[in-house]
Amino acid sequence: MTRSPMRDFLVGLFVLAGLGAIAYLSFSVGGLSYNGPGGLKLFAAFDQTGGLKPRSPVVISGVKVGQVKEIALDPSFRARVEMDLDNRLKLPTDTSASIVTAGILGDRYISLQVGGDDHLLKSGDTMTFTESALILESLIGKFIYGRTGGGGGASANAPAGSSGSGGEDKSGGADQKKGS
Repeated sequence: MTRSPMRDFLVGLFVLAGLGAIAYLSFSVGGLSYNGPGGLKLFAAFDQTGGLKPRSPVVISGVKVGQVKEIALDPSFRARVEMDLDNRLKLPTDTSASIVTAGILGDRYISLQVGGDDHLLKSGDTMTFTESALILESLIGKFIYGRTGGGGGASANAPAGSSGSGGEDKSGGADQKKGS
């Protein structure tokens, strides 16, 4: 069997195209992107991030304009979210940021609602108008137990030494239901 240089060249091109496609898909699925130097860096403080992750999208009117770069705890024990946005954006200072869910149980992302102020946010500024994530489990707990305070369930108010699974907590919950 003789070797054909043209066949070897075509097989080599096919292998390179396959490797290029795999690299492209890896970067796309991984969420890596390059926005170029000098992106608009903004910060926002939230009481609850509800599972927001770095590289989560930041959108305006459903259009992706950036991503979450980092989430850290600030000195006042709030979540400080750093966003890397498109540097062409001109956002007013009264723009608000909300953490929302894609669908009922989908991933979290940040939605920006553009304000109407004449002054614009500069890179490094902190957004003052924020709305924290809505935690579905907390809402269900409030609905079931009729509680309006923080707490997470029947064992939230249990004595310090109890495990939350004893008969004492269940009867307390039953008494509370009878009284309401």
